[in-house]
Amino acid sequence: MALNATIHKIELQVSDLDRHYYASHALTVARHPSETEERLMLRVLAFALNADEALSFGKGLSDADEPDLWRKDLTGAITQWIELGQPDEQRLRQAAGRAGEVKVYSYGRAAAIWWDKHGAALSRQRRLAVVEIGPATCAALAAIAARKLELQCLIQDGAVQLLGDHGTIDVELLPRL
Repeated sequence: MALNATIHKIELQVSDLDRHYYASHALTVARHPSETEERLMLRVLAFALNADEALSFGKGLSDADEPDLWRKDLTGAITQWIELGQPDEQRLRQAAGRAGEVKVYSYGRAAAIWWDKHGAALSRQRRLAVVEIGPATCAALAAIAARKLELQCLIQDGAVQLLGDHGTIDVELLPRL
């Protein structure tokens, strides 16, 4: 018998002073049975970093043809493709061919190894941005994961903070590309 996804309800307020984007989002996020709480919260962080009314969660782990998040325009064309982890180089090339912009948020112990192995080849992709999320941020996000959560995200001058009942998390981002 297959396990069902766990539903998480997250109230997210984004104040992105860098992009002049200010909005509240009522997110319903399905956590795949094989997905960790850390990865679920990293998807929420990626949403906050790229917040837009048209941004939505893809099927991610459930469907290899969809990213973790994506944004489509009114014609259905993919304007932004967002992956988490250490995706295959060929997958990223294909995504760059399908979307106007591709972003990867790498994390975990293998992130630096993945970058060392694929960084040179990935740097040739003109529509690709790669950002590594620091281990302290990953651990802090996993610690606050809950089925119902209220978060505020403040982005100013490239610095990111997540605020809530848990206190403040200073998000550590290392741009790779």
